[in-house]
Amino acid sequence: MATTYDAIIIGAGHNGLVTAAYLARAGYKVLVLERRELVGGCCVTEEVWPGFKVSTAAYVNSLLRPEIIKELELKKYGFEMIPRSPSSFTPFPDGRYLMMGPDKEMTHREIAKFSKKDAEAYPKYEDMLTRVADFLEPMLVQTPPDPFSKRLGNLWKMGKLGWKFQGMGKDVAGEAVEILTGAARPILDRWFESEQLKATIATDAVIGAFAAPSQPGTAYVLFHHVMGECDGVRGVWGYVRGGMGTISNSIAAAAKSRGAEIKTNAEVGKILVKDGRAEGVALKDGTEFRAKRVVSGADAHVTFVRLMDPKDLPAEFLKAINRIDYGSATVKINVALDRPPNFKALPGDGVGPQHHGTMHVCPDQDYIERAYDDAKYGKPSANPMLECTMATAMDSTLAPPGKHILSMFVQYAPYHLKGTTWDAEKDRFADRCFDILEEYAPGFKASVLHRMVIPPPEMERLWGITGGNIMQGSMNLHSMFSFRPAAGYANYRTPVKGLYMCGAATHPGGGVMGACGLNAAREIIRDG
Repeated sequence: MATTYDAIIIGAGHNGLVTAAYLARAGYKVLVLERRELVGGCCVTEEVWPGFKVSTAAYVNSLLRPEIIKELELKKYGFEMIPRSPSSFTPFPDGRYLMMGPDKEMTHREIAKFSKKDAEAYPKYEDMLTRVADFLEPMLVQTPPDPFSKRLGNLWKMGKLGWKFQGMGKDVAGEAVEILTGAARPILDRWFESEQLKATIATDAVIGAFAAPSQPGTAYVLFHHVMGECDGVRGVWGYVRGGMGTISNSIAAAAKSRGAEIKTNAEVGKILVKDGRAEGVALKDGTEFRAKRVVSGADAHVTFVRLMDPKDLPAEFLKAINRIDYGSATVKINVALDRPPNFKALPGDGVGPQHHGTMHVCPDQDYIERAYDDAKYGKPSANPMLECTMATAMDSTLAPPGKHILSMFVQYAPYHLKGTTWDAEKDRFADRCFDILEEYAPGFKASVLHRMVIPPPEMERLWGITGGNIMQGSMNLHSMFSFRPAAGYANYRTPVKGLYMCGAATHPGGGVMGACGLNAAREIIRDG
């Protein structure tokens, strides 16, 4: 078997697979090397318990770029979305609940239970986000300009961006800047009066971020979660039939159909560099593969600190890479159930509309702030925010008949604990999460068949993401767009010739989007 390739991709996460598929489509001889036994990175389906197919990390989809779905013919390889309606259910301690979704009349009625003023304001709020999205969304599949380059093509890009920004008008431009730089809470407080609505929306501002809604940068995280679509409908999230691994498997199938080779159980130990140019990689077992181009889907710390010799990189570049924040405060708990949660706020046997979307346990914004305060001082939240989904409510292929899988995405839980370890705390923390859900859905704990608790250090070990950060680095303004992963290197290239990046460490960042991989492939092909 040949060991020389046109391109070697490090990591078979969904972005790496997208890059591989597009390069193979362009006629490149491509090899993908994945350290685990399955492809997908954080976008996988695994049979954790007999008969239960669990999306162990990422759990819902909306952001996967429609052009990738179309151009790689993913539906031909099994990709199918299941739109969620309703999309969210938030029970409250007083026995009331808020249900929201793509059904605008239902959402209006539900919000009006708490505030008629908010019910009238909500469509205007969505319109505002749409106007900003019309400006920002096209940038997801564009290579950011370098603000420090004086090359004519780069200056043209900067000029086009400025012209488009000016064309939005002062009001929309001001909203766009606030969303890019500001905190979610002041925006929500300005638009709405009911804490029930604000708390439900605010959860999207902090998912995957070590930040409270009152902190700058959370507005963009909020916006980042509403930019996608499901079967052409903007802002709708859905489940993937067969679990999130179907996305990765369909991309892998598309890549292989065009000639790409994928090796699992093949952990890269070193990127080979000679005279300032990447030559290939060496696996941990010493096996070497040669290529004209090496493309890393790993985060910047793994790529440049763990897999490379510092002498092969400029000191200033390494300094910038070492400044990247990998702070993480999320625990993922996967649970097998023998029946759906029965909420006091909306009781009923079996699956109901309350189980279709995200089930939030988060009564108000202060609850999130206090949960963050605990983590800020090195403790797991005493009263964590729970975001729960039950894909089996809409996809019966994932569990045995009558059984269900609950995905719990929990915040806040810092990577570094003060005075203790996650080995000592993870089951105690999971017990606390179950106690909280039990208060809203009595009988939940008795319904649990199995559980899998994954704190940040375990995420790092399982999926190779530094600090357990699911975004491959913070998504604050200073680390986005032209500054992701570092100023001057947002074009998917690196200081080493022939070495590229294609993962979430690059623009436009985290989420199961595929845009990083698509953009990287375009630049690699452009270089020839």
